[in-house]
Amino acid sequence: MNGLYIILDILFLLFLLGTLLWTRRFQAAIVGLLGGILYFIVDYGGFYCLLQTRVVNGADPLWFLLWLSMSYGFTNFVWIWLWLDRDKRALEWSLLIVSGWLTTALLSQNFGAGFPAISISRGTADYHGIMALMLFVGYAILCIHNIRRGPKEKIDIKWILATGVLVQFGWEFVLLITGIRNVSLQTLLVNSLLETNMGLPYLYFIHRTVNRRWREDLTRIST
Repeated sequence: MNGLYIILDILFLLFLLGTLLWTRRFQAAIVGLLGGILYFIVDYGGFYCLLQTRVVNGADPLWFLLWLSMSYGFTNFVWIWLWLDRDKRALEWSLLIVSGWLTTALLSQNFGAGFPAISISRGTADYHGIMALMLFVGYAILCIHNIRRGPKEKIDIKWILATGVLVQFGWEFVLLITGIRNVSLQTLLVNSLLETNMGLPYLYFIHRTVNRRWREDLTRIST
């Protein structure tokens, strides 16, 4: 990774945010920003400062991890929220995000030779057991809900699972094919199944609660 990647990615994030606001996807924009802040608290506060398993070389850790967290935190949460919305333009949003990631990575590789090189590593594999526990608890809640309720009250677990897996897979796959992430099938599969997916059941309930009160453009639903 180099400095040009960061510049291009920030431009893409601003473009994505502007497109969300222009199309009145206000909920998704707000959730994306909150997701970026959450990722920063976990990554910088937890993994870097507290556990010291995050390593950054070639950049100031605070500002770099702020950008990194807002980058994949914002895009991931926006993408997830739009899928949970069953947005009629979900395909277009998905292509926009993935193609933006891919273009940013490849342009930075072609034209970023004069920019500082940055390398990072993380030790989240040491905590996959905890993540797996969160995954189990979340999906257990969904499964028990469906077992106890009638067909009309069932939660579409397949959609939630597909959202959690595919969003992380998209991010991991772009990092893999552009050479930013070391080639590892195990990392690709484990991260895709676990890292974003562990939060999907909880985010589903947040999404359901919010959408009972407000529409995507933040107009209030009459009760």
